Amino acid sequence: MAEQSESPTNSVMEKIIEKVHHHESSSSDSELDSDKPDPLESVKAKIWRLFGREKPVHHVLGGGKPADVFLWRNKKVSAGVLGFVTAMWVLFELIEYHLLTLVCHILILAAALLFLWSNACTLINKSPPRIPEVHLPEKLVLQVASALCVETNSAFAGLRSVAAGEDLKKFLMIIAGLWVLSIVGSSCHFLTLFYICFVLLHTVPVLYEKYEDKVDPLAEKAMVEIKKQYAVFDAKVLSKIPVASLKAKRV
Repeated sequence: MAEQSESPTNSVMEKIIEKVHHHESSSSDSELDSDKPDPLESVKAKIWRLFGREKPVHHVLGGGKPADVFLWRNKKVSAGVLGFVTAMWVLFELIEYHLLTLVCHILILAAALLFLWSNACTLINKSPPRIPEVHLPEKLVLQVASALCVETNSAFAGLRSVAAGEDLKKFLMIIAGLWVLSIVGSSCHFLTLFYICFVLLHTVPVLYEKYEDKVDPLAEKAMVEIKKQYAVFDAKVLSKIPVASLKAKRV
């Protein structure tokens, strides 16, 4: 009788232990599956990206608030900045309003309004308006000056290396870029060129971020074709230019 009473309890305990082990094994398998990389993500990571980038567009643009403005993260701020720049372009380019005249008129209007407001407050026995003290932070000015100095020095170093004949490919790229820029500059004013670049910065990155999976394959094909054409040009033209002999003579 004792053996018969113990057998059901033992069977029940064995079933409970089996269920516990089965649950642990299933949970461990699910954890292992979650640790495995997603094949879609791995395929997306291996896709060729424009200019060989490995980071998102937001990080390429520097991150922070400027990148948020260019990528329209806050539509009101981006639209406000674009509208302000458009208004400035219309004033200076279409209406032909001069910058110095505009600054003087704004200062005259602001000084007159504040002067009248302050005198009106004294007549009606009210506290005068609090005019904030405006000053540029020294740290910010030094950071901007330092960044400009570094970029200018790197540009001069690149021009020096190109002028010394060390990199023929870079030399041709700079000559072609300056030639295209001179053609564009002869057809429009500097302010119009700046406005076009600003509008492109507000449209091209956000469109590329939206359709990058379609743009990158086309850009990859274009880059392969450009490399093929450059290889032919290098074999027929650039390889015949005696750059190495000039370097040897210089040494």
